[in-house]
Amino acid sequence: MSNQFEYNEAFSRNIGLLTPEEQEKLRTFTIAIPGMGGVGGSHLISLVRQGFEKFKIADLDQYELKNFNRQYGARLDTIDRPKVEVMKEEALKINPHCQIEVYPEGISVENIDGFLSNVDLSIDAIDAFSPDVRRMFINESVSRNIPAVSAGPIGFGTAFMIFMPGGATFDEHFSMHDGMSFQDKMINFVVGLVPKMLQRSYMNRTNIEEKRGPSSIGSINLCAGIVDIYAIKILLKKGSVKAIPYYHQFDVMKERYVSKRLWWGNKNPLQRIKILLASHLVKD
Repeated sequence: MSNQFEYNEAFSRNIGLLTPEEQEKLRTFTIAIPGMGGVGGSHLISLVRQGFEKFKIADLDQYELKNFNRQYGARLDTIDRPKVEVMKEEALKINPHCQIEVYPEGISVENIDGFLSNVDLSIDAIDAFSPDVRRMFINESVSRNIPAVSAGPIGFGTAFMIFMPGGATFDEHFSMHDGMSFQDKMINFVVGLVPKMLQRSYMNRTNIEEKRGPSSIGSINLCAGIVDIYAIKILLKKGSVKAIPYYHQFDVMKERYVSKRLWWGNKNPLQRIKILLASHLVKD
């Protein structure tokens, strides 16, 4: 048994779902993933195993014990190590031909131009409690005609959204702007991401002020699957894509999947009522 890596053999079991020509084309695309923690590490590995080879990854954090329940690179031997460093190593162990550009300082206004340069697809893996970084990343992606996919773990399921060139920006859909408080930004984000709140009957212990919430490895893996398949759909132009203003939530615990058009985003009258109610609940 040879240790020599050979691309076509390594990804031969993808053929039948993809043609050999489509599989080869995956090698030409560059994917940007800010965040290598909760979902980001799993996104990267899923995309590498699909056969993508070019990535830009960013994260300024190191692994901690509290990451063990869900983060791909979190192990005893990686505690206190930079997440981008560990995840680059993990990707190269699968496919040594991967070209991975690392941003250990995370993404910011200062480096977003370089991070998104020559990128074909943006994958949002930013911490749930970093609304301004997410706003910048998705808004800048859309303005550069780069599709952006975001899939987050919500309860025992996932909520996902796709921003396409020519469509609404993050700020437009979520009715978000610079003058808002952190709390108001988070409320707008959650209400806009999961209008149906399928998880509300069983999920608790989310604390906006302390920037923490419950998470499940099962949900993380669902997110990675969503991102991988939408990367194929978008980049290879296979099938239709229900982008924003559509929202999507799949909850395994409730055995429900919701995919609906949210007219006017958070400017929708029903959404404005939900935001108002949520604001009062948080303040109380």
